[in-house]
Amino acid sequence: MASLPNCFDDAPLIAADVARGVARLFYRQDLIALCEVPLGNNRRADLMALDAKGCITIVEIKVSRADLRGDGKWREYLDYCDRYFWAVPSGFGLEPFDEDHFLPEVCGLIVADRYDAAVLREPALRPLAAARRKTETLRFARRAAQRLLGGLDPGLAGLD
Repeated sequence: MASLPNCFDDAPLIAADVARGVARLFYRQDLIALCEVPLGNNRRADLMALDAKGCITIVEIKVSRADLRGDGKWREYLDYCDRYFWAVPSGFGLEPFDEDHFLPEVCGLIVADRYDAAVLREPALRPLAAARRKTETLRFARRAAQRLLGGLDPGLAGLD
């Protein structure tokens, strides 16, 4: 049986390590995460997680200050989640995340490595409208099913 496609194939290895640590943390909190999830606005969330109550969390992973400072699209993710986190590797300077530009009153902050993660700041809960929640939950479920099916039948893996 073929393995599932790897997330972050085009990113530095440390990004995949951060994603793995965050996914482990979320799993213990009963949030199930998928990596590289396309959104309805043609953007792609690094991680999207869904909890048992239907709360949608998006995580944007940053592995360098240049990557953080050069990202002009991250605010476009806020309309697709109830909670938004930044996630960075250990040793990343955290000062920028206190700047007004990065909305510290809205965005949470996670530090992670490949084995685990810690929430340094919880995000604000900003509930989605019911119609958007239904659309994004359905998109999440279908994406997860497509990936599972791609693992069962490699010929279908390219549909993801």
